[in-house]
Amino acid sequence: MSVVRSKICGITRIEDALAAIAAGADAIGLVFYPKSPRAVNIAQAQAILAALPPFVTTVGLFVNMPREQLNALLAQVPLDLLQFHGDETAADCAGYNRPFIKALRIKSDDDVAAMIGEYPAASGILLDTFVPGIPGGTGEAFDWSLVPKGLDTPIILAGGLTPENIASAIAQVQPYAVDVSGGVEASKGIKDAAKVRAFVAAVRAC
Repeated sequence: MSVVRSKICGITRIEDALAAIAAGADAIGLVFYPKSPRAVNIAQAQAILAALPPFVTTVGLFVNMPREQLNALLAQVPLDLLQFHGDETAADCAGYNRPFIKALRIKSDDDVAAMIGEYPAASGILLDTFVPGIPGGTGEAFDWSLVPKGLDTPIILAGGLTPENIASAIAQVQPYAVDVSGGVEASKGIKDAAKVRAFVAAVRAC
């Protein structure tokens, strides 16, 4: 089985970003969705990115942000990868000169393979839990058996992951990567360094 990558999302502080990297996380996520308790502004994002060592993938999370506004943000924040969590079409996600991943919120009756097929240019697809009115960060897991096997697209598993359940999640889904936010927090937007270390260690042990 190949190495599973890990991303710590909802980073709001430099010390949390550095703790995630020290623990061995491959990527950190910054939320640019004002309604989220984990949202950062441009100045916060710039300070976090400036403090990072090399070889860390920086991901920006967006929810239906207008193209002009997103382009203006990218001119100021040098993100590596874009993560779209809203109602964006494949065309909406393209054209930023950066790779992107599309988040899909999964319900029990969804045809997950067909949903993934709508985004052929995506570098990966993030599968999260459907909760009405909440685009992500719900802290709730979905039925992992809904994830099809043998997909060509890299799958990033999210939604309700914790240090305690991540090994079973990886064993069942066999994703390319996993993405955690609330499961390693002391409070919303504030990471618990011990939980981050435990999570990444559990991922690496799989």
